[in-house]
Amino acid sequence: MTAAFVRVCALSELEEDTPKRVEIDGTPVSLVRTEGEVFAINDICSHANVSLSEGEVEDCAIECWLHGSSFDLRTGKPSGLPATRPVPVYPVKIEGDDVLVSVTQES
Repeated sequence: MTAAFVRVCALSELEEDTPKRVEIDGTPVSLVRTEGEVFAINDICSHANVSLSEGEVEDCAIECWLHGSSFDLRTGKPSGLPATRPVPVYPVKIEGDDVLVSVTQES
């Protein structure tokens, strides 16, 4: 299956180290512009079912505001307790000022 990319916002709408919540085909996604790149990570914490986009970004990770679990924006892996399961990350493409994300699962 080929990944289907969807335009989600303009690059200029993303502030550095400030998560932006979007929904793509019913999937909540947190977009983060940091360290010269844009990352897309599932917006729901694997530990507490809360929005990661309400958390803070530091060192290419996003921290869950409720219990402090931090997730690597590149891999989705948690860096400490209480979360033990990763959250999905999604491919991002930048075309001009458009940010495109694919939440299509590859088989």
